[in-house]
Amino acid sequence: MHKFEIYKDKKGESRFRFRAGNGEIMFSSEGYKSKASAVKAIDSIKKNAPEAAVDDMSATPKAAAAPKAKASAKPKAAPKAKTAAKSKSPVKAKTASKTKAAAAPA
Repeated sequence: MHKFEIYKDKKGESRFRFRAGNGEIMFSSEGYKSKASAVKAIDSIKKNAPEAAVDDMSATPKAAAAPKAKASAKPKAAPKAKTAAKSKSPVKAKTASKTKAAAAPA
């Protein structure tokens, strides 16, 4: 017969697992600071599980799956854009001001 088992883990937190009729562990929970919280989680599963939807993620093409980022990868900083006002080159500043004048409504 299938059943929920509540137990204490190595950290002293309360956890539970669900065993199938053949004794196989089907799933186990996260750690809870109190036994009462673990019992509430079990009650929630009992109440809501019959209505739980099944989301078949195996049918999703691999190409559509988001690529996994490497844990050690650092995000690349975006290059800083230079504006005409901050540019030290008079040619760039002059070109930028002509572009702004041309784009301004008449």
